Amino acid sequence: MSATTVEERRVEPDAWAPAARSARDEGFTFFDWLSAVDETDSADEHGPGLEVVCHLIAVPGEGAPMRRLLLRTRVPDGTALASLTPVFAGAGWHERETAEMFGLAFSGFDDGTGLGIRPLLLPDGFEGTPLRKSFQLAARASKPWPGAKEPGEGEGSETRRAPSRRRLLPPGVPDPSWGPR
Repeated sequence: MSATTVEERRVEPDAWAPAARSARDEGFTFFDWLSAVDETDSADEHGPGLEVVCHLIAVPGEGAPMRRLLLRTRVPDGTALASLTPVFAGAGWHERETAEMFGLAFSGFDDGTGLGIRPLLLPDGFEGTPLRKSFQLAARASKPWPGAKEPGEGEGSETRRAPSRRRLLPPGVPDPSWGPR
């Protein structure tokens, strides 16, 4: 069994599609996946935005090690990223998902249908980008989160102790009152 090597390349957003094309020409011909991470609150050297990652694989010949490539870029909020569909046709589904879940626009998207980027996973009429940190979960907005308060918390809890909880025995262990006396 041969070893796998993993390489990472970080590119500027305007070099995204050319870097993917170059990687394909170097033998990274298997498109595995593409997604994003919300880094809009990041203070690192790449600045705030969406971290887009594409995983490509160079399928080895017999006895050769498998090579993997993580292609990364940080896209500032509100900026479109060039689509990889002209380079890898399989990128269409991943770009649709990333656009829907993170709100990232892809320029030049063409999955062969002529329909452009359209919803993939969410129901019709859904508003928002659920994988962004700024997305408010509807369940938390409409009703209090269960377990928000522990027993004894709330008004007057400073002087009142929380009621003790009954100790439970593991399944199959009899109550101490059971048995011969």
